[in-house]
Amino acid sequence: MKILIAEDSATSRRLLEATLRMWGHEVIAVEDGAKAWQVLEQPDTTTLAILDWIMPEMDGLEVCRRVRARDGTPYIYVILLTAKNRKEDIVLAMGTGADDIIGKPFDPEELKVRIRAGERILELQANLLAVQESLRRQATHDALTDLWNHGAIMELLTRELARTVREAQSLGVIMGDLDHFKRINDTYGHQTGDMVLKEAAKRLRESIREYDVAGRYGGEEFLLVAPNCDHQQVAELAERVRKAITDQPFSTPNGSIPVTMSLGVTTSGSSPGAIGHLVEEADQALYRAKHQGRNRVALAWAE
Repeated sequence: MKILIAEDSATSRRLLEATLRMWGHEVIAVEDGAKAWQVLEQPDTTTLAILDWIMPEMDGLEVCRRVRARDGTPYIYVILLTAKNRKEDIVLAMGTGADDIIGKPFDPEELKVRIRAGERILELQANLLAVQESLRRQATHDALTDLWNHGAIMELLTRELARTVREAQSLGVIMGDLDHFKRINDTYGHQTGDMVLKEAAKRLRESIREYDVAGRYGGEEFLLVAPNCDHQQVAELAERVRKAITDQPFSTPNGSIPVTMSLGVTTSGSSPGAIGHLVEEADQALYRAKHQGRNRVALAWAE
């Protein structure tokens, strides 16, 4: 694993670095606490640090305090190197956030055991974070299409509309519905219908901008939220989505199936601003697209 060592004694630093490299670790070696903190501030930094207690610029205790005061993850496991061995010194060090303490000069076998203990703690923490992320994703994403689910896309719409109002911008909202989807289920079966929904979601994701968000609103309906879009831009985006769905038939075990999509489009500039009204405008425009023959884009401001 990658380990940061901070030690102001060049001799001790080289010895420690050589020992860790011999055990197969990747080492970042610095000579004072300020440089150690610079390394630990980086977004993809090491998760295990061995710090000398007494160092110029910033001592090991202050580095510990800053590490524990920062927000976010991953957790950084800190081992302090020190010649101090009084009980009150140990209590002070652990109180500032150190995970372990090892005496100087260090004993290689003792250090190896302490590092293994740190690795176990970090592995447990990584597993916990993975479980938390999995649960978060399950709670916010549609299991079939992997798009945002209904609750999550509505929450994202709420946030974006609030930001749009603050920054005096325009927010595009698109409601899309696969045409005659019940006919696909009835003709080819629900498994094929699920394949069509998954492929439609994939094409949808690939056709929108990086900062747009898409969710499965329900059944075969999709809701797209497009920040910083005026009338023309959101209309062009909706047409791009329609073509992405329509231009190529969907390949399934039952053969190629032509699929089309109807879309209704609005912007916060054409709506009083309430979330419900905004979605209703897009939905009414979608209804008009269906009524006018499907496989088209209808605009709320062009009734």
